[in-house]
Amino acid sequence: MKLKQIIALITVVALIFISVAVNVVWSFVTTDFSTAMEEMQEEALASTGMKVIEKGDAMNRIAVLEVDGAIQDLGATGMFSSGYDHTFFMKQLQDIREDESVKGIVLAVNSPGGGVLESADIYDALIAIQEEREIPIYVSMGGMAASGGYYISAPADKIFVNRETITGSIGVIMQAMNYSELAEKVGISFNTIKSGEFKDMMSPNRAMTDRERNLLQEMLNDSYERFVEIIAEGREMSVADVKKVADGRIMNGRQAIEAGLADDFGKREEVIEALKADFGLENAQVFSYSQNQGFASLFGLKMQQMLRPDFESQMVAKLLSDNGAPRMMYLYGEY
Repeated sequence: MKLKQIIALITVVALIFISVAVNVVWSFVTTDFSTAMEEMQEEALASTGMKVIEKGDAMNRIAVLEVDGAIQDLGATGMFSSGYDHTFFMKQLQDIREDESVKGIVLAVNSPGGGVLESADIYDALIAIQEEREIPIYVSMGGMAASGGYYISAPADKIFVNRETITGSIGVIMQAMNYSELAEKVGISFNTIKSGEFKDMMSPNRAMTDRERNLLQEMLNDSYERFVEIIAEGREMSVADVKKVADGRIMNGRQAIEAGLADDFGKREEVIEALKADFGLENAQVFSYSQNQGFASLFGLKMQQMLRPDFESQMVAKLLSDNGAPRMMYLYGEY
């Protein structure tokens, strides 16, 4: 066999081998590799605290953010803490602000409200996302989205409620106990040295003066007017119309829609589908954030449930510790 024939035969064999190899690789790429990549993506998301709710286009994603519980920045309160984590939630908002793949937000609110400052933090972050990213925000209200829970919902493009949702409670509250008469009955007296007339304002061991009440009322009025303005702007209502229902009253889902504070009925899944349909995101990947529930966290939650004190003990603890530093709250009821 001549050299040219040998080279030609080797070339043909090589081409056949390459063709078979390409077909095998292509088959792998279009089946197993694709599945493997999806699994790797989900694992990568899980490692960053994200969880895929619905598979879809990873370059066009919808983020589901949950505000569940009182909106307060409690800091590192130890292994026995549970509920809303303000630092973690603010980090979620910052991540979305920087993530170009997120094309929409569903804000799931189940909260009686909380601190004035924390509510303003969330509101400001949502406004920044709307202005910089120009992406839609839909709100899905759960069993309760009152006071501060409504405050953070106001800038949304649409607000959805359940018929049984408790919302409203628009206003500001500030409370402190006065147990001076009780202390007097049991023979307890207080010695207070202060640098100014108002330094012990709202102290639990004496009655409040009229001048103190007027000062505090002025503070609350400022925060109330800001609350009303935010709703008027977010809902495209007049200040006068907002104030018709901004007297602290609560309302159900139907009443909220009739008052212009909500747009339609819908559970969370329906809100996600509405956002997809309204903005052409039918193929979007839907994801949420979740904190790591390690052993210490789960153990702490169980211990908290087991060691929860009875009602009388809770009231005594509240009397002794809860009102040491009164502050303004967008809050409905006791939480």
